[in-house]
Amino acid sequence: MRRFWLALPAFLGAACIAAAIAIPLFLVPQLRVVPLDLDITSVATTVPEDGSTGDRYPARIFDRCSVSERKAEVFDANLTQQRRSVIVDPSDRRQATLQSAQTVEIDRYRTADGTETDPTMAPVDADRKCSDGLLTANIDRVSVNRKSSVPNGTVSSLQLEAAPEGVDPKDVSVDLPDRKGFQYKFGFDVQKRSYLYYDTNTRQDIPVNFVGEKTINGLKTYEFVGEVPETDVSGLPNAQGEAALGTMLTMPASWWGISGRGVRPNDKITMHRYATATRHVFVEPQTGTIVDGLEDQHQYFRSPDQSSDTPAPVRDFRMDVLKARFKWSDETVSYQTSRADDYVGQLRLGSFWLPLILGIVGVLLLALWGFLFWRNRRKGDGDPDGDQTPPNADDPGTGSWLDGAPHGDQTAPTAAAGTAAAAGAGAGAPSGGVDPWDRPTEQIPVVQPDNPAADNTTTQSFTPPPGDDDTKQFRHRSTE
Repeated sequence: MRRFWLALPAFLGAACIAAAIAIPLFLVPQLRVVPLDLDITSVATTVPEDGSTGDRYPARIFDRCSVSERKAEVFDANLTQQRRSVIVDPSDRRQATLQSAQTVEIDRYRTADGTETDPTMAPVDADRKCSDGLLTANIDRVSVNRKSSVPNGTVSSLQLEAAPEGVDPKDVSVDLPDRKGFQYKFGFDVQKRSYLYYDTNTRQDIPVNFVGEKTINGLKTYEFVGEVPETDVSGLPNAQGEAALGTMLTMPASWWGISGRGVRPNDKITMHRYATATRHVFVEPQTGTIVDGLEDQHQYFRSPDQSSDTPAPVRDFRMDVLKARFKWSDETVSYQTSRADDYVGQLRLGSFWLPLILGIVGVLLLALWGFLFWRNRRKGDGDPDGDQTPPNADDPGTGSWLDGAPHGDQTAPTAAAGTAAAAGAGAGAPSGGVDPWDRPTEQIPVVQPDNPAADNTTTQSFTPPPGDDDTKQFRHRSTE
């Protein structure tokens, strides 16, 4: 049992040091992956582009119902963009597939004559009217490498319409090949450089450039800004291989409100829908978590023919379909910063603090084991402070030459024996004679303290140390 307690500190110390080495090498890499329980909900609302407050209608939208009217209408509006991203199959230890459903809803709008309206939304499986509160909706699916967060091509599709009951969502989705950019999460250890970011609206990777650091809710973030170039979205086909609904529109010039030289009111003019955007993303650099977002979206109708053969009034015409600045809500930012901060804490604990603490504890335990081992060996090798068996322990009558003999083992030699011993000691060891100091045991007369006048003396047995001249001289003097 004593050996067990002696070895226990060594075992625990070695275990702590092994854990301190193993945690950064094996456990932390398991944390530095896209989590399979990822569930992100972000909400963004429209805000004035100049940063002012109090504007209840900071966005502009095209009135879809005006297609059946005599003239196109554009309303002031307030919009909300919602997006929820979750993990779906196929997902395993190497890849994670994210499904992100995004909607843009009309909270309220105001017509040209000042009428304010709060539209409602029809149920998911019901037919929608042009006045419905749902402006756009899509479902994006993408598989990414869990370590790098980069799309791996296993799944990459965009669903633009609801799948009827019994219809596979793949049948109403379009493939998005060669997708490379980040979108819902950056990789780990983000650097101050440019990255690719995928824009769903124009279905292309765009570069986002590092522009600076910003502290959000006490968390350091990197700000990246990317410009989405003007893109003709009518060239982005739907699942049937055609231009998506609302991306091409042919109406009379009077309906568009176009007039001028070379244009007659009844001329049919075809306009395409174009999109551009400026996107700001704020990323926590250690984990790649996007904690805040701001994007200026601008979609508009214009003529695809910008040649000199097209009348200038048509060539220069623009009509807003969507113009809005979307800013993540305070609640979303608070949730994302809290989530990122927890994630950073886990990585810091696993990569620094836990190994440091375990390493220190391991070293202390090994030092304790070394001390106990040294102390035990010292006692076993004859530590003066330790318990040792006296010489000639089997002979109770023999003790140390400095100790007094036990009172029960005393011998009273005759006077002649004492005189002979004294004479031999005084004479030394003549040549050919016997030196009394070479004998194993001698008798030294000792006067009894309780009867100093007595002639008889007791003797004590001892073995003189070999070669000890000082002791011999002391014995020689004591017998004279």
